Amino acid sequence: MSRQVFNAAGAATVGPYSHACAGGGLLYLSGQTPIDPSTGALVTGSIQAQTQQCLDNLFAVLDAAGLGPDDVINVQVYLVDMRDFTAMNEAYATRFAAPYPARTTIGVASLPLGANVEIGLIARTR
Repeated sequence: MSRQVFNAAGAATVGPYSHACAGGGLLYLSGQTPIDPSTGALVTGSIQAQTQQCLDNLFAVLDAAGLGPDDVINVQVYLVDMRDFTAMNEAYATRFAAPYPARTTIGVASLPLGANVEIGLIARTR
């Protein structure tokens, strides 16, 4: 079966996967960690800065598919430390407008490359 895939120029992958695959009127974006595409290194510092980088990476993939934040219908956030929930929310709220996408936030034991946050999205296609 053929997949319609989208990859953002310069964005990193840490395994055998595409940045996004489309099907059934939806675009499924792989989770993104806070890797700075200009350096290939994880962004360090505050969870807000890491959340912003995850969303920058995801929005670059959306852009490669001709979509934007208003097309996002579902978000999955994975946090290593749930004490970062409020700070993550502060950064998250600056990137989406009401009505906000549906969202799930899950506490996890660890993430790839030692990241503190990973975010995935589902968007509707046009």
